[in-house]
Amino acid sequence: MTKQHTVIDSPYGPLTLVADEGVLCGLYMTDQRHRPPEETFGEPDDGPFGEPLEQLQAYFQGDLQEFGIELRLHGTPFQRAVWDQLRRIPYGETRSYGELADALGNPGASRAVGLANGKNPIGIIVPCHRVVGADGSLTGYGGGLERKQRLLDFERGAALF
Repeated sequence: MTKQHTVIDSPYGPLTLVADEGVLCGLYMTDQRHRPPEETFGEPDDGPFGEPLEQLQAYFQGDLQEFGIELRLHGTPFQRAVWDQLRRIPYGETRSYGELADALGNPGASRAVGLANGKNPIGIIVPCHRVVGADGSLTGYGGGLERKQRLLDFERGAALF
């Protein structure tokens, strides 16, 4: 397994992108909870990140609402099912942990959904920031609640960049 990484600037601070055999497997923010150790990111190399970088730039400019990038999501089957549901939440919308648990056919699993959401290895592209509490309140976000609010405001058109 060959990993490479690159660090880019974004409106939300530096982002570290990690590829596994040329396929995006990580997008981490500075000071992100559950961020793997730097030494697991492989060698610095911009090579495998052309398409992800283009799509992220278009997203940050407000020109892209749905990513079409091949991803390699490493996690348990349940985590991968949750992350798949995250990718189905439309741009500018939110879902609660309970709604995601219902969509998975396991209505009692909202806590487990929250734990899996928090371990999402590909922030922004797999939009875990679109998950809120049952009452619509902002709840935990690995990248910090301020970033979560800024991402949601941006997608709702409230932010000016």
